[in-house]
Amino acid sequence: MINQDNYKDELKGICVVEISGESCANCLSLMPIVNKLTSNRDDCRVIHIEADENTTWLMEKFEVDRVPTLLLVDDGEVFARATGFQPEEILEMWLDAKLEAHKKDKTK
Repeated sequence: MINQDNYKDELKGICVVEISGESCANCLSLMPIVNKLTSNRDDCRVIHIEADENTTWLMEKFEVDRVPTLLLVDDGEVFARATGFQPEEILEMWLDAKLEAHKKDKTK
């Protein structure tokens, strides 16, 4: 579980933060897609966060108001977000584009 005091340590590097709800059908459908798309990548890792009473501080910090939400985070700072269920092809294009744009921004 992400700890409020050291969340930036736990979100070191580039992470795909997948925020879902326990009883959310779209969340349950999205998780395997996210895992599949990131399993062969070495430029990011997946962090799953369950939206519940223990993570409300994180939802507020990252301005998450619905699940599922995907955040692309670099050292604890959000640089892209997507909400709702996305088909695999669309999600893959989004992930590739956002990671590429972020890499370009970092080299400027």
